[in-house]
Amino acid sequence: MLLFTGKGGVGKTSVAAATAVRAATAGARVLVTSTDPAHSLADAIDVPLGDRAEPVPMTGRVAGSLHAQQVDAQARLERHWRDVRDYLVALLSWSGLGEIAAEELVLLPGIDELFALIDLRDHLASGAYDLVVVDCAPTAETLRLLALPDALGWYVDRLAGPGRRMARALRPLARGAGLAALPLPDDAVFATVERVHRDLADVHALLQDPARAALRLVCNPERLSVAETERTATTLSLFGYGVDAVVVNRVLPDGVTDPYLARWKDRQAHHLRTIETAFAPTPVLRAPLLDDEVIGVPGLARLADALYADVEPDGLLPPVRPVTVAPTADGHVLRVALPFAGRDEVDLHRRGGDLHLKVAGVRRTVPLPGALRRDEVAGAALRDGWLEVRFRPVEAVAGGVEVAT
Repeated sequence: MLLFTGKGGVGKTSVAAATAVRAATAGARVLVTSTDPAHSLADAIDVPLGDRAEPVPMTGRVAGSLHAQQVDAQARLERHWRDVRDYLVALLSWSGLGEIAAEELVLLPGIDELFALIDLRDHLASGAYDLVVVDCAPTAETLRLLALPDALGWYVDRLAGPGRRMARALRPLARGAGLAALPLPDDAVFATVERVHRDLADVHALLQDPARAALRLVCNPERLSVAETERTATTLSLFGYGVDAVVVNRVLPDGVTDPYLARWKDRQAHHLRTIETAFAPTPVLRAPLLDDEVIGVPGLARLADALYADVEPDGLLPPVRPVTVAPTADGHVLRVALPFAGRDEVDLHRRGGDLHLKVAGVRRTVPLPGALRRDEVAGAALRDGWLEVRFRPVEAVAGGVEVAT
């Protein structure tokens, strides 16, 4: 699975669709889909799209096949979360909140798109497609989306089992106290939560497996876009997601010599050098600014020819695993890839079996492997874009940790 996110609006969508067209032409069975609420994928391919995967007509010699889909995130929400949503709405309504306001409050931002990822996992598991290409929402929404499985899993682990037992204990007490109308979650609600938890754990494992999934960042050769892309790479690494390529979109071709654009070309050349140096050894692909709009399969094929002139669309370097554990002479070292992060932006501390990280205002709880839970934190250092946390086999547990450079 290849997921595309970043800046560029429709340009990002065109890059994702062009990748799918290229892979299908080369012989793969490809599904290109979008979780972006902007619904730009149908415009880029120039065919009507709905919630079901439909074949896309291709011209010329095509060795594979291409299907496309615009995911209806609301429909996925109804399918996967209805029991929980209905219970929470009933509880808030019982407390005096209006039903419409309660409906709005119980929806976590991005949770509907998260359920769309469960369906994409099912597409891969079905064996019907060799490659699934996903046009994700812009950066901020995608980071929120990819952080949700981690956050929801943490809460469900701690609340689902105790919550079920507590609900059963409270039912007779509520009746005895004259609160029979108090909504308490039943077994169907907890079963839904646990099923969704398992599904999200599967999605999380899929997205963090560099052999099965990778993210590609799309940016423009502009200062603000490059800075945002660097921050995105840091956050993705923090949550364990690998980036296998950076696509720089709308690059002015060498053949453009108009004096009016000379300054733009110089600036773009500077930003391209910055991106290639900063992201090395991650491949940096260039998508040129074409002389016409990229609309429909022929236009996407033209963009793909320029973008993937020297590489296969799904044959880039495997993304680096952002979180690894390795043995050392006196214990273990946990390494977390944090490209572009500065020492002053990193804060971490150990609490029980979890390592709590805060990087540039973004928080993540990293559950420690069993081998490290019995050890204490011996120190931490930030070197060459990697946070290295050293553990030694002592029963005591460390508190705050100073990050050295």
